[in-house]
Amino acid sequence: MSTSDQEVGAMEIGIDNFVAADPAVEPARQMQDVLAQIARADSAGVHTFGIGEHHREGFLDSAPATILSAAAAITERIRLRSAVTVLSADDPVRVFESYATLDLISQGRAELVVGRGSFTEAFPLFGLDLADYDALFEEKLDLLLTLRDDAHPHWSGRHRAPLTGQGVFPRPHQAQLPIWLGVGGTPSSFVRVGVLGLPLMVAIIGGPPARFRSLVDLYRETGRRAGHPAEQLKVGAHLIGFVGDTDEQAAEAFYPGHAEMFTRIGRERGFPPVTRAGYEAQRGPGGPYLIGDPETVARRAREISAELGGVSRLTVQMTNGRMPHETMLRSIELLGSKVVPLLDGRAQPR
Repeated sequence: MSTSDQEVGAMEIGIDNFVAADPAVEPARQMQDVLAQIARADSAGVHTFGIGEHHREGFLDSAPATILSAAAAITERIRLRSAVTVLSADDPVRVFESYATLDLISQGRAELVVGRGSFTEAFPLFGLDLADYDALFEEKLDLLLTLRDDAHPHWSGRHRAPLTGQGVFPRPHQAQLPIWLGVGGTPSSFVRVGVLGLPLMVAIIGGPPARFRSLVDLYRETGRRAGHPAEQLKVGAHLIGFVGDTDEQAAEAFYPGHAEMFTRIGRERGFPPVTRAGYEAQRGPGGPYLIGDPETVARRAREISAELGGVSRLTVQMTNGRMPHETMLRSIELLGSKVVPLLDGRAQPR
């Protein structure tokens, strides 16, 4: 066993929703459905719920803090977070204020997962130069972390007016607002998170999760060398998934909307259409998709945790623009009532 292996024990389980627009449902109705899904996740025992951020046609999640604040008023236990906040294209002061407010409304259940996002339309929308992609993120992350620790910061950078002690309020309910960094597959990103000692959220959209093991090890080793305690270096993984009553039912229910959305996005990037054979391979042995009945999903979650050296949180990306609302509610119920107990030791797989 590698010295970087962590015990594959209890994991937090979360849901991510990008609120892909369903052309058959009015947007106002769909937003109510999303809130009902968050409420169901809360009552079923799911640990966290994240709302993505996109600034393009086909998605309804351009203001995730607003959606999460509405959810905070109708939930009691579930932690509410971004998935991810596109920090490069936002003002860290406004981001901090929004999530500190969410933290007050939820009485201490807010979290941020920040990253650069996988789309670039927010840059021209907000008057930013895509050539500053990396510099914007590094500078704004520095400011966000400064704001977390100091209500009257003194800070200066290239891309924003300086702060000279002005107060940034409100302050969150929690002593320190949790901030995770979402990353893709760039080694420098894993190193950055390790140096900062922040929790890591790895987006695994396709291909074997095991291929990220060396990068997760790099994060942990970098964090250790930077002097951060091992318990601070949390690893999470974001994966596509869906839970059904049987493996076959889950696969059949999820495929149409999944194929449509990823084929559309892939067309923009020059990728071939999603095929059923490719989908089956991704949800098969060694693949990244958590799609099946509760026992199948729990078993594959434990396998992925072991492949990555132990993870503390898995978030399941269940976005599906063609999924009937009642089918999604059933999947969420199964995730919370069946999968979560299997992964925290309260139930045994059959």
